Amino acid sequence: MKQIQRRNNVRISGNGTQPMIFAHGFGCDQNMWRHIAPAFEKDYKVILFDYVGSGHSDLSAYNPERYATLNGYAQDVLDICEELSLTDAVFVGHSVSSMVGLLAAIDRPGYFSKMIMVGPSPCYINDADYTGGFSRADIEGLLETMEKNYIGWANFLAPNIMGNADRPELATELTQSFCSTDPVIARQFAEATFFSDNRADLAKLHIPTLVLQCSEDMIAPLAVGTFTAENLRNGTLRVMKATGHCPHMSEPGETTALIREYLSAA
Repeated sequence: MKQIQRRNNVRISGNGTQPMIFAHGFGCDQNMWRHIAPAFEKDYKVILFDYVGSGHSDLSAYNPERYATLNGYAQDVLDICEELSLTDAVFVGHSVSSMVGLLAAIDRPGYFSKMIMVGPSPCYINDADYTGGFSRADIEGLLETMEKNYIGWANFLAPNIMGNADRPELATELTQSFCSTDPVIARQFAEATFFSDNRADLAKLHIPTLVLQCSEDMIAPLAVGTFTAENLRNGTLRVMKATGHCPHMSEPGETTALIREYLSAA
């Protein structure tokens, strides 16, 4: 296996030729796509991976300077595209990976043909006429709690992120995923995520983009999904019946159907 594939624990499957890259969110890994990715293996070359510092990636490759901003994670994506000689890829990013994909596609548009953003947020902090969902004090408190009591933080936040309280097994999986991540790396990824502001970058993306917005989402409220779609040059917003921040886990059927519908129409 080549160096980048090993570093990012890249897994390739499927019978198609067009690449479809699935990029996981904060505190997660490629396993979170297991209910969605197989549905596309008949028609696409499905590519799963873990960011450095997540899942079964090579932890020795983690560099705090590189991953201090989302650009470092975007470089992971570009490294994978380069090593696999990808073109015309469909990029599916959950949460922060939507902005990671945005940055990667702005930098090297030739690798990508379409973007699917699942629960994206270009900026989490409220600002003048923009509603991100959090105050700066909220985010600073979140990071402080992470530092003092990471396990307690994970046990509190994961169920709130997941929603769907009637299915506690979903929150349990997300909590376990958070807890299996190195706390120091997780905190730095959280800082890079929650202090990022990619609002001005939305207009720089020329690739057709589907924004999948959950009807209730604590992390990325409806106003955020609407703002994202409206500020993209070629954005399409679909508001889902699904609630919570992880529809690919809680409502994989609806998520798969909306992605397939968008790609077929395009």
